[in-house]
Amino acid sequence: MKYMLLFMSPATDGEAGNGCTFEDWVRYDREMKDAGIWVSGHPLQDLTTCTTVQVSPDGERTITDGPFAETREVLGGYDIIDVPNLDVALEWAARSPGAVASGSVQVRPVAEIEVEV
Repeated sequence: MKYMLLFMSPATDGEAGNGCTFEDWVRYDREMKDAGIWVSGHPLQDLTTCTTVQVSPDGERTITDGPFAETREVLGGYDIIDVPNLDVALEWAARSPGAVASGSVQVRPVAEIEVEV
């Protein structure tokens, strides 16, 4: 079953961070690839590059720089893994540098919907 791991960091002064290093992430990515569970994933650019789009019920678009002001966490990136069950996905999430200190990893099953064309 496929799971998406969403790596969340606390938002501080317009930047995200929980003390993990680039090398920590490289090591984690290599472990997932070596285990044969990594499907895809990408880090995201800095929070300051975010643009938010909202559409009102009457179809009017509002575009703002950055995420919503209420944001307390920043989505730093994601990985999709293919593992037997949620317990294994949670084990891999706990191994992530993103789960350290004040960071967190959201684990969500990927909905695989078949659409006939």
